[in-house]
Amino acid sequence: MRFAKHRWTGSIIKIKSMATKIRLQRHGRKRKPFYHVVVADARAPRDGRIVEKLGTFNPNVEPPIIDLNFDGAVKWVLNGATPTETVRMILSKEGVMLKKHLQVGVNKGAITQEAADEKFGAWKSTKDAATQSTVDGIAKAKADKDAKDAAARIEVREAAAKALKEQEEAALKAAVEEAAAKEAETAESTEEATEEEATPEETTEG
Repeated sequence: MRFAKHRWTGSIIKIKSMATKIRLQRHGRKRKPFYHVVVADARAPRDGRIVEKLGTFNPNVEPPIIDLNFDGAVKWVLNGATPTETVRMILSKEGVMLKKHLQVGVNKGAITQEAADEKFGAWKSTKDAATQSTVDGIAKAKADKDAKDAAARIEVREAAAKALKEQEEAALKAAVEEAAAKEAETAESTEEATEEEATPEETTEG
């Protein structure tokens, strides 16, 4: 709710502010959604005109990528814009809701601006370290999986090569044995023929 002076009477009047909502606007392809984080009139249709684009949200990667106009988001929530449940989780993850909470405390005099900034800085440092740890963990897991897959592929190739070599050796052995058998058979036949030729013919006396 805002207040202004009436242009003719000079009296102070209340001006009803537009109810705004911060929500996701879907883009991208089927099964590959990509979202814009937008501020829109709460009464506007889902795909209606937006008031301001605050950033993007890509859930198709691990971890999901959030690109957000932080100061713009803080300004809108301080001015009463209501985030949807999903957007609230995104804003909380990025520290927007914490920043709003601290700034409200500063505005009420419950905490100094310096103390609020210090608290937020400490939270951000912890959050950034945790995010980097997650990214490093995912990268390590991927590298380990790639190495394991590569080792498995090498093992399969080596097993196939070994099986092929064994088949070739078995075929060669069988061919050698078959040739040897034929050679032995031929030699035996030749020997028998030679013996028959060497045997003298029997003669009979009249």
